[in-house]
Amino acid sequence: LRSVRLVGRNVDVDLLVGASDIVERLGLRRTQHVHWYYRHDSGFPEPIARIGAGSRPVLVWYWPDVEEWATGKWPVGEP
Repeated sequence: LRSVRLVGRNVDVDLLVGASDIVERLGLRRTQHVHWYYRHDSGFPEPIARIGAGSRPVLVWYWPDVEEWATGKWPVGEP
């Protein structure tokens, strides 16, 4: 198990995901949907990391956090 300490948490690096990974795993159509949930759904998890500077950093989430959120919305893979 490879892990790293981010934001005061130990996480498995193999479970870090970007918006495109979330789209694929949840069966969404576009990465914009992930960003919409992030901005408009207070229950959507905060990214565990932001990579890059400027106005459009790449957001990285911890999959178990997203999966827990999605389970409350719909069965994973069935939006």
